Amino acid sequence: MSNLAPYCRPVGVVSSSSSSSSAAATSARPSPDTRKRVAFDPRGGGGGGRIVAGDDDDDDFDDFDEIAGGARGSGGAVRGTTDRVGCGGYSELRRRCVDYHNPSIVDVSTRLYRKPHRRSHALHGGSGLAGYVHLQCHANYLRFMGLPCGEGMGYVVPSNAYLTYCAHVTRAKNSSPVMCLSWTPGGRRLLTGNQEGEFTLWDGINFSFELIMSAHDQSFRCMAWSNNQNYLLTSDAGGNIKYWSPSIAPVQSLDSHDGQPIHALSFAPSDTKFVSCGDDATLRVWDWAGHREERVMEGHGWDVKCVQWHPRSSVICSGSKDNLVKLWDPRTGSCLSTLYGHKNTVTKVAWNDNGNWLLTSSRDQLIKLYDIRAMRELCSLKGHHKEVTSIAWHPVYETVFASGGMDGTLIYWNIGPKGSEEPAAKIPFAHDMAIWDMKWHPAGHLLATGSNDRQTKFWARNRPGSRQGLDDDGPDSIDGVSGEVLHAEMELGNHVGIVIGRRGATIIAMQRQTKTKMHVDQIRRVLQIEGTASQIETVKRRVGALLERVSSDNEDRGHGGFGGGFGGF
Repeated sequence: MSNLAPYCRPVGVVSSSSSSSSAAATSARPSPDTRKRVAFDPRGGGGGGRIVAGDDDDDDFDDFDEIAGGARGSGGAVRGTTDRVGCGGYSELRRRCVDYHNPSIVDVSTRLYRKPHRRSHALHGGSGLAGYVHLQCHANYLRFMGLPCGEGMGYVVPSNAYLTYCAHVTRAKNSSPVMCLSWTPGGRRLLTGNQEGEFTLWDGINFSFELIMSAHDQSFRCMAWSNNQNYLLTSDAGGNIKYWSPSIAPVQSLDSHDGQPIHALSFAPSDTKFVSCGDDATLRVWDWAGHREERVMEGHGWDVKCVQWHPRSSVICSGSKDNLVKLWDPRTGSCLSTLYGHKNTVTKVAWNDNGNWLLTSSRDQLIKLYDIRAMRELCSLKGHHKEVTSIAWHPVYETVFASGGMDGTLIYWNIGPKGSEEPAAKIPFAHDMAIWDMKWHPAGHLLATGSNDRQTKFWARNRPGSRQGLDDDGPDSIDGVSGEVLHAEMELGNHVGIVIGRRGATIIAMQRQTKTKMHVDQIRRVLQIEGTASQIETVKRRVGALLERVSSDNEDRGHGGFGGGFGGF
């Protein structure tokens, strides 16, 4: 874990020296709405650089921010940026959430001197850093290392991609389930689409809220960027497809699939065509520039839930509610082959960037990997205890991918010659409900997940010394403690509403704190608990204390009209 030190400071620390410098900065007393700019000083100390405050006209580093994806972290001597707030010119330091600034500078500055990443697969098992003499292994040179998942390391380390630390949890004020999400080009921001048809924009580094706007009249279903990242496509539950510019401005709107929900969109490698699929059991190929439908492909017997175009060939893969995975030729509209591996609805399909591997997931709790060159199944992965709802290949390591389940479980897998069919890392209670979508940051150092619990979470690598999600204690391991998952019930009586809370806030918070699964049966008035024996005991103790406190409050109020099971509210 020592090699994680230069990257794994998820939260910056504000030191006394930073406070004194900020106090000196407030002596200038600029106007309250003056926003201070920041710049990178490469002459900094042990961290390889430091953040210094600049004036509003300092644009020297804007170009670098575009190249590095707006990377600003707490690496080395970085302590944070200042922002004028309030009427008295008060200056506070914003803490950085992800240490990304120094490594991104090294990555950009040495990019021209490295071999392309597509050739890095030939380096594993070799001499390690051979061919990368500009990188030093000694501790004094750690600050010169590139991104954790960068290609300049000279050897493949898939464990860098197991992002088991929850760096931040976001939730909008008018929250609703997050149906889909996507990083903007360069990874500076995260774009999410919710069940109300609204876009929400989050900062990709400090995860702050930036913008919310109405995009569709009905619930979002998917969003996809073109390969050249010049345009964004979105679809909704009413059969509407919209074109968007990178500045999130509407360009064009199309209605299709007979008003049925459109579940997936995917661009052709040339970006001149794209394909859509929907609940009308068809796939439709569209001309991008002409905004017209070119071909309708029929062959599935039920709703088509997912589709993706091959990264380099004229092949389209689709998965349907009829349990089938089909390969199509978009030029003729004919079905090339059918895969019969799943026994329930196929929820997602994903091509690997190498173009040879096809990943499929289903409601039968299985994930299957196919080699399209031989049209055979390589492996069947078992790790989820509920339906698999989302999958995503890592952008750097071609053998690593992540998957999310209906019960909120997040699992990282590493397959291939040196991989395994067992989960590489598992977070049993990453979300309280189904994970509908997940996307990797283009640099591979962050994973964003959107869930039915109305939350968007950002996952990063563990802090040094932590093994959260990495302990190999079996599928029922929770926080490194192995234990059998049990089921229990607890009588609630007239206090059902107290345990649920407003919009489910109480029970969701208790699930997150105790890392158990809880459900209230309002007909029988019992609380159903799923977890280990110690976790169930903790839940019963906390719920008992809550109900006892509510009962005592009702008794103190007397019988003047505030009694009853909902007296606490």
